[in-house]
Amino acid sequence: MSKAALGFFDSGVGGTSVWKEVIDLLPYENTIYLADSKNAPYGIKSPDEIIALSIKNTEFLISKGCKLIAIPCNTATTNAIDYLRSKYSIPLIGIEPAIKPAALQSDTKKIGILATKGTLSSQLFKTTQEKFSQDIDTIEVVGTGIVELIEAGKTNTVEMKTLLRRIVEPFMISGIDYLVLGCSHYPYIKHLLETLLPKNVRIIDSGAAVARQLLVTLQQSKLLNEDGKLGHHQLYSNANCTTLKEIVGVVENMTIEHLDF
Repeated sequence: MSKAALGFFDSGVGGTSVWKEVIDLLPYENTIYLADSKNAPYGIKSPDEIIALSIKNTEFLISKGCKLIAIPCNTATTNAIDYLRSKYSIPLIGIEPAIKPAALQSDTKKIGILATKGTLSSQLFKTTQEKFSQDIDTIEVVGTGIVELIEAGKTNTVEMKTLLRRIVEPFMISGIDYLVLGCSHYPYIKHLLETLLPKNVRIIDSGAAVARQLLVTLQQSKLLNEDGKLGHHQLYSNANCTTLKEIVGVVENMTIEHLDF
């Protein structure tokens, strides 16, 4: 069972930002990644819709024999992971915005959170925020339109830069010193945000933390693959694979296929 694949699903290509952290930390693990780009973005859908899509994705990865499933989608985690854990016995690793480290390290006691509507309105997000930011001013902004542009292969475009200039205005006014990226797509625009925000603003996400948690879970479950052979990576998209190929780049032992799903 240790040689079985790690499964990943996301509302599109964004979760590959977390997937990359995992394969860097765990080079011997085989992986299967499902990009549900046809249904992106999840952030504008109702909780019931998000749960239904998450069930479908989870059952696909279970059918592929995965030993563990990571959900590098903030919206799916915050809305569906509790239900999925009650329904399936397979280990499930979710993702949450990195509010805790931002709150602990902020000097101005003002942090920004850029996320989808589905994440910001979820009960899990509210619980996390209340737990770690009691003495912190949090400025929450919905990143409307960002996921759609990334999925369309328009990350480094004038259209994206224009959109981001408007989105970061509340952060500029408020004087934050940390910006938390609460969507797995957003690390792919980090370089653009850095050009728009003051140089003292540190931008953080949860990708590396998820990879570390996944390692701990594999060790505790005795599922870590230690055969010393570089893993094979099978990526699927139910939309155009071009964006997925472009955003992932060149990775050894990787195949990308279109999936009618």
